[in-house]
Amino acid sequence: MKPIRILVFSSTFGAGHIRAAEAIIESLQKFEPTLEIIHLDFMTMISKLLNLLIRNSYIWIIKHLPKLWGKIYEKTEKITSDSIVQRFFNTLGHKEFAQFINHIKPDVIVCTYPTIAGILAQLKRNGIFNTPLITVVTDYTAHNQWIHPGVDLYLVGCKEIYEGLISRGVDPAQIYISGIPVRRKFERNLARGKILTKLNLRSDLPTILIMGGAYGVLGKIKLFQRILSNAEHPVQAIIVCGKNRRLYDSLDQLVKKSISSIVRLEFVENIDELMTVADVIVTKAGGLTVSEALTKSLPMLIYKPIPGQEEGNALYIQKIGAGKAIYSEAELEKTLDELIMSPEKVKMLRQFAQAVAPRNSADQAAQAILKQCRYQFDEIRIKEELASKNKFYA
Repeated sequence: MKPIRILVFSSTFGAGHIRAAEAIIESLQKFEPTLEIIHLDFMTMISKLLNLLIRNSYIWIIKHLPKLWGKIYEKTEKITSDSIVQRFFNTLGHKEFAQFINHIKPDVIVCTYPTIAGILAQLKRNGIFNTPLITVVTDYTAHNQWIHPGVDLYLVGCKEIYEGLISRGVDPAQIYISGIPVRRKFERNLARGKILTKLNLRSDLPTILIMGGAYGVLGKIKLFQRILSNAEHPVQAIIVCGKNRRLYDSLDQLVKKSISSIVRLEFVENIDELMTVADVIVTKAGGLTVSEALTKSLPMLIYKPIPGQEEGNALYIQKIGAGKAIYSEAELEKTLDELIMSPEKVKMLRQFAQAVAPRNSADQAAQAILKQCRYQFDEIRIKEELASKNKFYA
């Protein structure tokens, strides 16, 4: 019997879509080491140049014109699956995808980005293939662009998204609350003291983790310089700059002159360790970052969330009591001071996060995907047996 072959599509329009795909793949390989898994960025299959252009445009818009992105998000929310606009989206690269899928013949297809899910759902409805199609919703908002007739199963992060999909006409039997998939390493219990020692930080001081990249919260370097320099109580900070070297260099004076201990990092792979030692994170509200922080029971402050899916994610965090959406510099300073001065408030936020945090989310998603594969193989086996019987009696 041939190995199960799984095709996974993600997108570089936000690293979270790729991280969700990687988390699922890691768990799939744990359960079934013989799987053949193919992971692709769907836009590079259409055009690498177009992918780069759209991605850079997206980053520029959310950095310089976030309200415009909010309007785009709001408008696309109203697009229905049978609209002219959606039908146009569904034609993007449809010939290439049809040829590719028919060539490799996957046993199941998994999408962590809504656009490719729409394209493949349309191909399936047109009878181009009959492979089970699974969409992994990587936000805490039930946007219409995630919903496409032809999708067999939706993996969602929480009950609110489950109910949101049902209200938009999705059959409850096609929805499974797995949690947004995060890497299994975020489930580990790590030794906080050892990590602090490795970072040259103290175990008796509150630790603030600041993440977000050049177009996120870290665009306000002077704000954080003021907060860390003027803190009424001793505090220490970890600032993650990602791959932005210019941003990293701009922190020189802050690191040298701040009265607070500051660890400045570029792109890192140990976010799980940093979240383990932090008492609070100031960040942007990508669906995967939110899920990782929830898994680590880490209180979140979302500074000026980008209108659209990130604002929806931030409001979800605020609703469940695991953090707060912050809309001004004064509010951020005040809230951080309150948390630094009150370990009990931090503990309360941690408890709220822990109460709703998805557990073993990637494993749950992987098991749901493998279940679809087994259904597929059972159907093939039954058809082959019936064909054999019919041939015998003929």
